[in-house]
Amino acid sequence: MKMLIINGPNLNMLGVREPDLYGNKTYDDLCLYITESARFLGVQVTLFQSNHEGNIVDEIQKALGAFDAIIINPAAFTHTSIAILDALKSVNLPCVEVHLTDIDNREDFRSFSFVSLYSQKRFSGLGFEGYKKAMEYLLRVKDKEI
Repeated sequence: MKMLIINGPNLNMLGVREPDLYGNKTYDDLCLYITESARFLGVQVTLFQSNHEGNIVDEIQKALGAFDAIIINPAAFTHTSIAILDALKSVNLPCVEVHLTDIDNREDFRSFSFVSLYSQKRFSGLGFEGYKKAMEYLLRVKDKEI
């Protein structure tokens, strides 16, 4: 199974950004965790990170016909981007939303997710492990289709 993993704005600043919320591990540490988890699960992953909404929309559109599923941590765009929601709807691929922190127990404005209007599942507040859980979930869903 081929999965596109998209990370949104400021995730490249992990290890520096609000370590009390996000910890001291870096974005490179996250990428290593994801690729090692994918290898263990037998999943092919492509990682993409951008601080720019349009680049994320472009990457989602390129996924059509190239990937079996998308895992997305839209970061701050979670709460603002109808464009990302529309792009996900347009490619119609299975999608899981991931957040390192528990967005439901943070600032009030973080409690609504546009992406959740399309994604099949959300893992929130599990740190890096949320990405592995997302891959496992997508594999289980794929197995049920066969």
